[in-house]
Amino acid sequence: MDCDPDRVTENQMDGWVREFNSWDICDQCCGNLFSKTKYAFKKAMEWSGGKEEFVKRAGFVLMATVSIHDKNTGDIEFIKFLPLIKNNSTDNRNLVKKAVNWALRRIGKRNCILNKKAIETANEIMQINSKHAKWIASNAIRDLTNPATQNRVNNIKKKNLTRILIMLSCASFI
Repeated sequence: MDCDPDRVTENQMDGWVREFNSWDICDQCCGNLFSKTKYAFKKAMEWSGGKEEFVKRAGFVLMATVSIHDKNTGDIEFIKFLPLIKNNSTDNRNLVKKAVNWALRRIGKRNCILNKKAIETANEIMQINSKHAKWIASNAIRDLTNPATQNRVNNIKKKNLTRILIMLSCASFI
């Protein structure tokens, strides 16, 4: 895709999302373009409430992909996605269900704080009387609690603490 994320408008995004007719086009456009625009968080929230299958999927794919690509946004913005994930966990459309699950798992892999919040959300979803919700929850819990994921998110915490300590020690020389 040869588009500049800084030049994409909201109207373009809204027009394109309505034209999606396959999961791969949806995912590639969201991951390689939309997630890098200044509208990514707004559109993730907006589209996740959509009725059309690919519009709704795009909302959750955006949540997943911004959690991968956006290194500067704080945890609060990602925590705002968790109620939307929970509220849409009963959608019976396979492509939406998988995107909801992907968003929950990717948010939970961002760092140890979001890992804990995502696991809490997955446990809440597990209590919903829906086979789709239970699939999302069990898959997310299995992925987010496995030792490899736990080691990774805990190493992120250690790296961030080390970076902060280095910055503080450098600041004392100024």
